[in-house]
Amino acid sequence: MTAQGWLLIIIFAVVTGLLVKPLGGYMAAVFTRPRAPLRPLGPLERGLYHLAGVDPAVEQGWLAYAMALLAFHLAGIILLYALQRLQGILPLNPGGFDAVSPDLALNTAVSFVTNTSWQSYGGETTLSYFVQMTGITVQSFMSAASGIAVAMALVRGLARHGGATIGNFWVDLTRGTLYVLLPIAIIAAVFLIWQGVPQTLGGTIEASTLEGAQQLISRGPVASQEAIKLMSGDGGGFFNVNSAHPFENPTALTNLVEMLLTFVIGAALTNTFGRMVGDARQGWVLLGVMAAMFAAGVAVIYAAEAPGNPNFSPLPIDQTVGEAQSGGNMEGKEVRFGIAGSSLFATVTTDSSDGAVNAMLDSYNPLSGFVLMANMMVDEVIIGAPGSGLFSILLFAIVAVFVAGLMVGRTPEYLGNKIHATEVKMTMLALLAVPAAILALTAVAAVVPAGLAGLGNNGPHGFSELLYAYTSATSTNGSAFAGLNANTPFFNLTLALAMFIGRFLVIIPVLAVAGSLATKRLVPASAGTLPTNSLQFAGLLIGTVLIVGGLTFFPALALGPLAEHYVFHAGALY
Repeated sequence: MTAQGWLLIIIFAVVTGLLVKPLGGYMAAVFTRPRAPLRPLGPLERGLYHLAGVDPAVEQGWLAYAMALLAFHLAGIILLYALQRLQGILPLNPGGFDAVSPDLALNTAVSFVTNTSWQSYGGETTLSYFVQMTGITVQSFMSAASGIAVAMALVRGLARHGGATIGNFWVDLTRGTLYVLLPIAIIAAVFLIWQGVPQTLGGTIEASTLEGAQQLISRGPVASQEAIKLMSGDGGGFFNVNSAHPFENPTALTNLVEMLLTFVIGAALTNTFGRMVGDARQGWVLLGVMAAMFAAGVAVIYAAEAPGNPNFSPLPIDQTVGEAQSGGNMEGKEVRFGIAGSSLFATVTTDSSDGAVNAMLDSYNPLSGFVLMANMMVDEVIIGAPGSGLFSILLFAIVAVFVAGLMVGRTPEYLGNKIHATEVKMTMLALLAVPAAILALTAVAAVVPAGLAGLGNNGPHGFSELLYAYTSATSTNGSAFAGLNANTPFFNLTLALAMFIGRFLVIIPVLAVAGSLATKRLVPASAGTLPTNSLQFAGLLIGTVLIVGGLTFFPALALGPLAEHYVFHAGALY
């Protein structure tokens, strides 16, 4: 570890923190004020409502909100599936790509509509520009906007008392896209173009290598997709190696900005939450919990990667830090980012459920793999994707006040709402759906021939590849231990099922909780009310997250990355 590496981590954390309050205040205005925050886009917003036949003044109950969301996402899956199957006859296909196979097309459609971006394919060798732009990029916007919409619905449920509605899905979706995602994406895309990221409809170009050979270099409308993939929590790369490719992430500066884009909306939504419930400290407590878990994760990964690979020590391989090299475990990492830039990027993208990578996660040391999986197993509570992180940590907050209420023999309260059996049942349904899918599907894949056939390694690391795949898919992350050959009917279908469960079996209970809370009368705080805007509650919330995650996943983690860690340091290569 170096002072320069720690300085990068500190700069990232400070800049993210400085952006939280202004962006959080702006988003609060977007979702609470009737007039458009960006006046030039007001006519476009009203025009979209007119074309869709939506009355923005009419709000929905939770069931109508959920039905609108499900109908919208079902249409998105069908459209993206059709685009891939018809790719061969559609325009803007300079590579001449044929139709995508049915199982891969279904996997990809579910992946991007659910904000997961699991990719069992190489983008530059599989999808045309038309499908990348009208399918992948569009769904990156829509999936992120719908996540923000669900979060706003839950916040309204907590903030309102004695009502029956939680907002209008179509209005929340439109406003999130027009006023939050689109302006930031345009600015980010222009910045990336300035830094050297391509944005062109031209086909591949041929170049001569230093050895005199000829090489085809892929390009395309990369910058526009790169910008939204990062800030949406989507993470789907235009190229197969994602943000490790110099056309997606060319410089150390773009690496820093891409991490900021990945984190900033999820972090700022905590401030939006505090403003909308009328107590800014509530939002700061949630952000503090997220920050503490982020700091612990990045410290462990950086410490695990900086010493290097212990099995290389007897070999003539220099892993020390020097003027000409960053040292440490550089296998699978880009020299332009080094250990600190790679470790921070991996932490950010698994914390945020983004799934982008600037290094090959399969090459990280076992303890790093443990933390990367643990980041996702806590169900997006460490920043998370836009919206998903906020509503996930609010679910854990409900569990925390419920546990506190049990300890003192008092009906739990949160933000003036009595928490009863209905809210607890729906909360637990949402929180248990993810681990149930992860563990059940991993167990199946670990014993059936179709699952074992995809492994690139044996032993604990092979099990880690399976566990990581289903954790990433169910937690709507999309990154992978790339040693797993996942482009088979078995993996395409089971991972699609995992993504569907991880998104919709969480969102629907969240909306049910929002609808139930909105109907409750305000309960004034009393001497027996647990303060939820204090350090005490922050500690309780962290403990709740860690205990639930630890008790659920520790046995599986012990069989995979922890077992590999001890074998690794025993000097056994397998």
